[in-house]
Amino acid sequence: MFSHPGFLGTKALFFMDIVTIYFALLPFLLAVSIRFAIKKQYAAHFKSQFLLLGLTLLIVIIFEIGVRISGGFLEYSQHSTINYNFLLIFLIIHIIIALAAVAGWIYLIISSYKEYKNHLSGTPFMPKHKYIARSIFAALTLTSLMGVLIYLFLFIF
Repeated sequence: MFSHPGFLGTKALFFMDIVTIYFALLPFLLAVSIRFAIKKQYAAHFKSQFLLLGLTLLIVIIFEIGVRISGGFLEYSQHSTINYNFLLIFLIIHIIIALAAVAGWIYLIISSYKEYKNHLSGTPFMPKHKYIARSIFAALTLTSLMGVLIYLFLFIF
């Protein structure tokens, strides 16, 4: 997995192709999950959010292991025609947004679950849930887009 060539026709390894496809699809998967909430199918919304968060964390772990085994960012950047300083700054911004988005996502899932349990006893839901969720969705979408762009910068350009 970590040494096999990819299947997208680039210089990337197999694991990198899998990770990139997952993150390209993540905003659409999140949209399906959000649709459950809009339709007031809260149990399906929660389960799908929890599943997507778990799968996302697993994909990130696979990505991190693969990058470490295959030489890291420096190794990949040497084969790109894109300026190294630009790549590094872009990567740092990507990581900052990704960490904030995932931390927010974890917070929202935990706090929403607690609120859901309280709601069963009559306590209303967290009023800022939609606002926080929209911000996290935007950050995760931006992170996904930036990740796909990093793939393009490293393996196509």
